Amino acid sequence: MFNVEIESYLEKHSYEKFAPKVVLFDMDGVLYNSMPNHVVAWQKSMEQFGLTMTPDDVYAYEGMRGFDIEKLIAKRLKNVEISDEEAQRRYEVKSNIFETLPKAQIMDGVFDLMTKIKRDGLTIGIVTGSSQRPLIERLKREFAEFVTPDHVVTAFDVERGKPYPDPYLQGLHKAGLQNPWEGIVVENAPLGVRAGVAANIFTVAVNSGPLPNSALANEGANIVFDKMTDLASEWENLVKK
Repeated sequence: MFNVEIESYLEKHSYEKFAPKVVLFDMDGVLYNSMPNHVVAWQKSMEQFGLTMTPDDVYAYEGMRGFDIEKLIAKRLKNVEISDEEAQRRYEVKSNIFETLPKAQIMDGVFDLMTKIKRDGLTIGIVTGSSQRPLIERLKREFAEFVTPDHVVTAFDVERGKPYPDPYLQGLHKAGLQNPWEGIVVENAPLGVRAGVAANIFTVAVNSGPLPNSALANEGANIVFDKMTDLASEWENLVKK
């Protein structure tokens, strides 16, 4: 069913085949319906430093490492350069607020999709820009049936976060793979899509936020789904031999 998208991907990169062996999932907005909480936490924390962050800002910058967002917003709104230490301090304020909010639920369709992926013999990895340790530990605990800790990439594993390709290349490496055509990226954010595309990996976007599908397609997503349950339903058509 997705022959056109796959052939276009192969032609663009001059690859001879598409043979995925690992699926690399983003976390926020893909595995967890956590973005509404992140919006609240970012807005409340930014207010403490005299800054204003809109919901669209949060979704647009999603995927970047937290302290990189802090530096970017301070520069954009106040034209102030803050140090890594100050950015990390501000991000910890945001993280502490996030931890007080109601627990985000796992996205509908995620376990169904992962069950199918595991059944088909593919490895599952998670690639997140988060450095919120409680959330990362929850992730490893709740997805332990499908993902081993050595296949989780966080902000602590790379020097350059999304939108650079480094996190997804690290995800391939942790799966013991080198060829981009052996992976699939599942993202929900423009910068995350950009990172997957920059890594030359076939990138599937699931639009779980308020941005239009075009915001994901314009970053180079090979396919855009409206929700995770749609991707789960179409999994066999995506990877059929």
